[in-house]
Amino acid sequence: MAGKVYLVGAGPGDPGLMTVRGKTLLEHCHVVVYDALVSQPILDVVPPQAERIYAGKRKDQHSLPQAEIAQLLIDKARSHAVVVRLKGGDPFVFGRGGEEMLALRQAGIDVEVVPGITAGIAAPAYAGIPVTHRDYSSSVTFVTGHEAVNKYRPQVNWRALATGTETLVVYMGIHNLKTIASESIAGGKPADTPVAVIRWGTTPQQSAIQTNLAEIIDRYEDLDLAPPAIVVIGPAVNLGPLLQPELFRDP
Repeated sequence: MAGKVYLVGAGPGDPGLMTVRGKTLLEHCHVVVYDALVSQPILDVVPPQAERIYAGKRKDQHSLPQAEIAQLLIDKARSHAVVVRLKGGDPFVFGRGGEEMLALRQAGIDVEVVPGITAGIAAPAYAGIPVTHRDYSSSVTFVTGHEAVNKYRPQVNWRALATGTETLVVYMGIHNLKTIASESIAGGKPADTPVAVIRWGTTPQQSAIQTNLAEIIDRYEDLDLAPPAIVVIGPAVNLGPLLQPELFRDP
């Protein structure tokens, strides 16, 4: 009989933020297929006899195409009882978990989703930025800054989002950040709208800068921005340097 695949969210990096359910599954898995941003302390939970397969994706560097990952999970489930697909953050928040679950279901493989804490909530929280706040933000939108080619929709409508939400949390947006800032201003967001860029959120290497949309455009090359990072745009960003000043460095 085929085994079962568990799509497990590893959380944003801090091993203490992984769910008890996810940790238990890792401790008893026979195979783990893991992503680039899964931290080493979390991988250390995997039994030494379990098979470990790296399937990370970074910009322009994919260890395995998505179709091959799905087929790999199907093949492993047909020969092992417990297969964990370990993803940074949450499997269903910009994690391609929906694509993998559909492929598994279509192949007749039993599959279960174990949610994880997504970086779009955790990284701002560790940086002292509440994504909602009664005085600053009654709405928050999570959006990817890096879209698939030939997707169902050609691009995120940044101009519409400029006035459609008070806090914008951007995943994978560093390489397109100047365009995002320009389009947001063109859509009606003030040029001095605060922006926080949080690198390696919740990990020992975490750091953050506060800037604004205009500076993103004018000083992008000087700001020394690099992934992995979460970008937060909106008035609530101003709370970060007040609540977690030790995390912020000068831009």
